Amino acid sequence: MNKFFQRPPPILSPRVIVRPYLSWQYRVVIIAICCLLLFLLSWGMYEVGRQSGHVMVDITQEKLEHLYAPGTCVQTKKQKLCTQIGDLVQQLQISNTTNKDLANQVKSLANENDHLKEKLVFFQQLMSGTTRNGVSIYQFSLKETQIPGKYRYTLTLVQGGERPSDFNGNLRFHVKLLQNNQSKTIPLINKSSVQDFPIKFKFFHRLEENFKLPPDTNIESLQVQIYENGDSKAILTQTVQPTL
Repeated sequence: MNKFFQRPPPILSPRVIVRPYLSWQYRVVIIAICCLLLFLLSWGMYEVGRQSGHVMVDITQEKLEHLYAPGTCVQTKKQKLCTQIGDLVQQLQISNTTNKDLANQVKSLANENDHLKEKLVFFQQLMSGTTRNGVSIYQFSLKETQIPGKYRYTLTLVQGGERPSDFNGNLRFHVKLLQNNQSKTIPLINKSSVQDFPIKFKFFHRLEENFKLPPDTNIESLQVQIYENGDSKAILTQTVQPTL
């Protein structure tokens, strides 16, 4: 009787869910199929994007080539504008060429003007008798040649006055140089190995000669003295420095 009224003991175990059994080989196959599907989906999206990009690049390149291709401008509706631009470019080229020609002409005229000024000074000195005996030095220069130690000097004398007579005299040249840290002054000699350079002229006289110095010598200046025959004192003296 007591067993009849006695309650059954409570079940304390958690709820049990029954699932079908899956082997590990089956699970590996499912995971591999999922990875393959994801890879195919990603590759398909990449190819679609790449193809669309190539299409856009090709279209843009075609447009640029069409716009910058020769003769395209004439084929479009902006033919009049292109013609005007071509005319402006041609005018600009002509203007540049003209400016270059004008610049060359101005430079040539400036050189000619300087040459005429030199001639004017020459004739002014030639016609004036302001110096003693009417003799003056128009030009005196000393230049170094391309050969080391070789120099070239040029001297031009003029005689002014209304009716000048022949001038008879001599020239003497003295070179001041520096050799072995010592300053020296030596005379130049002519072809006859004498110091005096005889001259005789009425209106003008030009002398152009060369002389050579040792390579280890630096020339400082060249001096010319003009003597009249029978006079031991120089009537004119001038000194120049060498130029390149």
